[in-house]
Amino acid sequence: MTDMSAPGLREQAASTDHLLGDGENNASQPIGVLLDVAGAGSQIALDLQRLNECMKDEDPSVALAGQVGNQVKIRVGNAWLLASVRNQRQDRRQNGGIIADVDFLGEGLEEKLTGRINAFRRGVTRYPIPGAYVYPATTADLRQIYASDGRTSIPIGTVYPTRDIRAGLYVDAMLGKHFALLGSTGTGKSTSAALILHRICEAAPEGHIVMVDPHGEYAAAFKNNGMVLDVSNLQMPYWLMNFEEHCEVLLTRTGNDRQMDADILAKCLLRARSKNRLAESMGKITVDSPIPYLLSDLSNEIQNEMGKLDKSTNTAPYMRLKTKLDELKADPRYQFMFSGMLVGDTMADFLCRIFRMPGDGRPISIIDVSGVPSDITSTVVAVLSRLVFDFAIWGRDEKTRPILLVCEEAHRYVPSEKHADDSSVGRILSRIAKEGRKYGISLGLITQRPSDLAEGVLSQCGTIIAMRLNNERDQSFVKAAMPEGARGFLDSIPALRNRECIVCGEGVAIPVRVSFDNLEEAKRPASEDPSFVDLWRQSGGEEDRVHRIVQRWRSQGG
Repeated sequence: MTDMSAPGLREQAASTDHLLGDGENNASQPIGVLLDVAGAGSQIALDLQRLNECMKDEDPSVALAGQVGNQVKIRVGNAWLLASVRNQRQDRRQNGGIIADVDFLGEGLEEKLTGRINAFRRGVTRYPIPGAYVYPATTADLRQIYASDGRTSIPIGTVYPTRDIRAGLYVDAMLGKHFALLGSTGTGKSTSAALILHRICEAAPEGHIVMVDPHGEYAAAFKNNGMVLDVSNLQMPYWLMNFEEHCEVLLTRTGNDRQMDADILAKCLLRARSKNRLAESMGKITVDSPIPYLLSDLSNEIQNEMGKLDKSTNTAPYMRLKTKLDELKADPRYQFMFSGMLVGDTMADFLCRIFRMPGDGRPISIIDVSGVPSDITSTVVAVLSRLVFDFAIWGRDEKTRPILLVCEEAHRYVPSEKHADDSSVGRILSRIAKEGRKYGISLGLITQRPSDLAEGVLSQCGTIIAMRLNNERDQSFVKAAMPEGARGFLDSIPALRNRECIVCGEGVAIPVRVSFDNLEEAKRPASEDPSFVDLWRQSGGEEDRVHRIVQRWRSQGG
């Protein structure tokens, strides 16, 4: 029977001393034994004295051996099994002992000369037996484990706790099954998102990436390798909206009144679309068909319908629609969408522009919706998201290239049931999450409140990049969406430093803690927090600044 006591471990350690030089002793000596084995994870006993000896090791991976969130290895025949430490507690039965739960991550063969892990792969085919010794995983082991397996990957940072092992994301696997980037405000989430997107753009300069940017942060980051579209140059034609989106913008009432208004709008909108020559050449069209129509034609149709009523019928629904339509046409804030200039058939040009087809080496389009009036922001995002989805569906026979849709502040657009407002944007993004990959659409969700996301959406993301989350509800929500083997890593989410993350899922070989690379100043988003003290020390020019702000405020960007 294997001696599980600390002296037993040290005898085993002494017996291996002569095999390697002094510099490698810590790595070659056990730090604990396996107590019991279960399917996903197991329990180990660690020797406190051996852990203290390892802490002085020059290899940072060995120095942190046995600590929560770090890796250990267990020999099984001629192979090594890698495990991640989930938690630790004192062993009350044995003085100086520690009990820890571990999650099995994968296995690799043992290199005969060095004893290191080689040919690592995820999953377990052969389990160890209780009593097997537990060893520290070295930087050399981790270098083999995190080495690229030949698939295209993008470097994003350094594997923690090593100083030089590069951490990469497998692009095809990450985009093929969607991804989510989560982290509380102030953790470096925007800069990390920009870093990942820059790396994707470098790897695929002729790609097609559409990013919805609600705060206008990313224009600065992608001005050189992307197209920035905002209210000044977006020119999104109103007639691209389907019937549901028209209802969101034009209908103001709820309940039975809303249904009555919707019936009138459906009839008049179909007639207005039918007046276009395109409709005549197509034969049958529906109220959702993206056929250009004149706003004045829609207004006239509503007027004509109202004229057919007898005196006893209520004209209020017609007046509500007509008034709202006149408001949209007259308000300069809506000119980017409801301008009389946007009546031409520019659909193909518009799609080429926002999908970057051709990309001309600038594969990302940043759709800055910060200047869009708040009452129609979600509708604008819904139209853009639906255009991505519909384009992919109708292009199935064309072998069109995949499109990546990235949504910042995703919890605003795909809210959970308790925050749901029954908007079309939530429905279309949920549909993309569930069905998008069949049609070559990848979805990237960025949010600081994962617990406010719709329940099913996060579970559809094959790769989750979790930065520090301060809120306990958010932490438990993310843990529930992640695979079992990542639990040891996930417990360290509240302890992550800025610009550090846990990555698990399809985009990596095994769960990994990563310190993100620094991004050059010119490629960073404009999301730096202001320094109150520095700015409050400066004076001069305040009155002129206030006058300029008031001028912009009054003109509303018009």
